[in-house]
Amino acid sequence: MEVKVSVNGVPRVVCGVTEDTTCQEVVLALAQALGQPGRYILREKFKDFERCMSPGERPLETLMKYGDQSKEVQLILQHNGSLTWDETGRVRVPRYQPSSVFFFFH
Repeated sequence: MEVKVSVNGVPRVVCGVTEDTTCQEVVLALAQALGQPGRYILREKFKDFERCMSPGERPLETLMKYGDQSKEVQLILQHNGSLTWDETGRVRVPRYQPSSVFFFFH
């Protein structure tokens, strides 16, 4: 199956999505296809409702909950800046990030 995700305002299609595919796998596929390392959030938007999706959430399951209105749901890949590296070459992750789920790629 296919899932449409808006990336920088441009609709992208992720193919091969199954009922078991997670948000993290969708984000990984998009980030790798774009070749842009950094922090990402996958957001679900429906009318005035918007939220961060969790890494283990399954996008098809989420979309199916909307029934006939699922075509009005937007999935958005949001880039939240570059990764920060420490002196040993490891990614530095803040200890606390309120109300946001981040996906890290390098």
